[in-house]
Amino acid sequence: MLASESKVRLDQFDAQQGLDRGASRLTEMAWYLVKCMLFLSPLPWPGSWKCKLLRLFGAKIGRGVVIKPRVNIHFPWKLTLGDHSWIGEEVFILNFEPIEIGDHACVSQRAFLCGGNHDFRDPTFAYRNAPIKIGKGVWIGAQSFVGPGVTVDDYSVVVAGSIVSTNLPSASICRGNPCQPIKPRWPSTSGGE
Repeated sequence: MLASESKVRLDQFDAQQGLDRGASRLTEMAWYLVKCMLFLSPLPWPGSWKCKLLRLFGAKIGRGVVIKPRVNIHFPWKLTLGDHSWIGEEVFILNFEPIEIGDHACVSQRAFLCGGNHDFRDPTFAYRNAPIKIGKGVWIGAQSFVGPGVTVDDYSVVVAGSIVSTNLPSASICRGNPCQPIKPRWPSTSGGE
């Protein structure tokens, strides 16, 4: 047996420690039923129904929000969607901690906003969760990953397939693994150009 094998004790993981579910088990069970029928379904249920249901479960939902089919939202009571934000098909929002998506922000198909993690240095693999903030006018490209504790500042673009593990500045085009700003989103209008 390797020395490192004895340092990992998943049998001692405590699913209740480090995670405030934010609602009763009954509420969570009711949400899972609603989610399976209307949110994870490939059928294009009206977005207005989805927004009303999210509000019923405690989400803060702005005006004109678009939610496509097959969207997986873990805890609606820890979700804020700004006015005219778009959530694309098969987006996964794992919001063990609050996730805020700003006005006019777009989260594209199969993006994963992951507010949950584990401490790999802790033998019991304890939770290491943190909130995520997606600013106004941001575009998170398809199949991108945004990790816990990240802020993507206003008007930035995360190119498809990027892995975002640190904060990103405003009005930047960002890409890669790890995701880094590569250039401004809009050409500069200062300096007589």
